[in-house]
Amino acid sequence: MEPISLPRALASFTDVWSPRIVTTVNDYDVRVAKVDGEHLWHVHDDTDEFFLVLDGELHIALREKDGERTVVLPKGSVFTVPRGTEHKPYAPAPTEILVLEPTGTSTVGDRHDEVPDHVDATTGHALS
Repeated sequence: MEPISLPRALASFTDVWSPRIVTTVNDYDVRVAKVDGEHLWHVHDDTDEFFLVLDGELHIALREKDGERTVVLPKGSVFTVPRGTEHKPYAPAPTEILVLEPTGTSTVGDRHDEVPDHVDATTGHALS
């Protein structure tokens, strides 16, 4: 194993909403992604989803029992979406994020709206 440069990993691809797996910790993938615009409403039934904003700003709309709300994550912020919470990430400008999820977790969750063309429904891609 060698150290992995996150800036180099992010520079190795241009696709948005198409995460790359930079390493694995126990049974969890550490993924980086470039995001811009809207993702889609989705839910992970059996796992939380951890977000760290590396650059830019990420908004995450949440549908909770008390109604909808949006959390705003500026650069350097972290947030965990609890399992079973319907959510929709959105980046108002190009943003770079790191996501921590169990290996094999789909980027569009277990239940979701129709997947738009700009969103890659994947369990993550290897770095090239």
